[in-house]
Amino acid sequence: MARLTFLGAAKTVTGSQYLVEAGSARLLVDCGLFQGEKALRVRNWGLPGYEPASVGWLVLTHTHIDHIGRVPRLVHQGFRGRILCTPPTRELAEILLLDAAHLQEEDADYLNRKGLTSHTPALPLFDTAAAQEALKLFETVPLGVTRELCPEFAFQYREAGHLLGAASVDLRIAEAAGTTRVLFSGDVGRFDTILAKDPALAPAADYLVMESTYGNRPHPKVPIQDQLESALVRTFARGGVVLIPAFAVGRAQQMIYLMDKLVTEGRVRPFPIHLDSPMAIDATRIYSSFPDAFNVSLDGIGGRSLLYNKWVHLHRSQEESKALNSFKGPGVILSSSGMLSGGRILHHCKVRLPHPENTLLITGHQGEGTLGRALLDGARFVRIHKGDIPVLAEVAELRGLSGHADARELLRWLAEVVAAPRRVFLTHGDEDAALALGARIAKERGFATHVPDQGESVEL
Repeated sequence: MARLTFLGAAKTVTGSQYLVEAGSARLLVDCGLFQGEKALRVRNWGLPGYEPASVGWLVLTHTHIDHIGRVPRLVHQGFRGRILCTPPTRELAEILLLDAAHLQEEDADYLNRKGLTSHTPALPLFDTAAAQEALKLFETVPLGVTRELCPEFAFQYREAGHLLGAASVDLRIAEAAGTTRVLFSGDVGRFDTILAKDPALAPAADYLVMESTYGNRPHPKVPIQDQLESALVRTFARGGVVLIPAFAVGRAQQMIYLMDKLVTEGRVRPFPIHLDSPMAIDATRIYSSFPDAFNVSLDGIGGRSLLYNKWVHLHRSQEESKALNSFKGPGVILSSSGMLSGGRILHHCKVRLPHPENTLLITGHQGEGTLGRALLDGARFVRIHKGDIPVLAEVAELRGLSGHADARELLRWLAEVVAAPRRVFLTHGDEDAALALGARIAKERGFATHVPDQGESVEL
């Protein structure tokens, strides 16, 4: 009998990983990094709970680090199977994994130089060589194509929305007693959103493994374009610069598109957009190379992608980034990281926050204890690079850009599932969110639900 084991994203939103076993065949869905508090992060260093060399396939849903961040470590531990993903995910995974390796190496080097570690020496979770070795095992599978892996396993990718290349995994497990169908949602995107296509509605399945990130709360119904226009107009009237911290993959491209749309519709006069992030520049190139992956056309004048319109200026080198210190508004600086946890955005904050004509426009969730959260909570001074920086600039928040479906949208995703699955497993959400979504699915659809524990194993 087939078996499913939950090795991550159980009562938490990170570390996505599921092991499926049928006879002697073994398959993993996702291999993500645990993020957040230390109790979660230490799991990244533990033994995997299975023999990596015995696993034949790793099927990835998409390229966010909480879904692919442990892949190089898995390869280092002995995995030599095939890593399967959609074509855009392969392209994005290269820049994300190599960047993650670089950051790991930098962090370990800093701890060793400063003597801030109890380990001798501190080591990265994985290094650049491990990331490069893992990337050699990647193979691409387009959406909608059934891939036969072995007599026991076959799967097909379905559009998940959420992010370029994101997909749900429709897995079929063949055994002597018959075929079992398991649908892994991955991260389900929102409907009628910016850039991303709507997620394909869930098909009938024997079991569903379903995300629940926003299972206990709705997204605000706010006009995003109006919010953005208001922030730009206010700041430009002061002759200021709008500083936008944005995740390099996904959010940066959304913001460029939204600002281009405002100009095209005549709501804002043309203005320069300075994209100051090598990773965001690479991600934007990849986004532009998959024009059919979106729910809108990105074609500009002369066939040039809107993401590379004449108002977008790219800054790859540190010298180009530093030159922005003298840039005067009106205009926008778009830089990473999205949660103000590091990177070039901190340098721009040091320069721009002390001046009241500027605006810091935050576009994503800011966790408790972060610089972004302190700024949103009204801090008048913040600590950046060992210095106290006065906050005289306006701090605003652009709400409604989350790429995760909320509870209402997840129920919409289930709308075409008529026959009740044997069980719906709620994962990739904090426990209260998963339980709330499970209760709502049970009440509104009558489906049996379960919120698994980390390491729990069930027979299918």
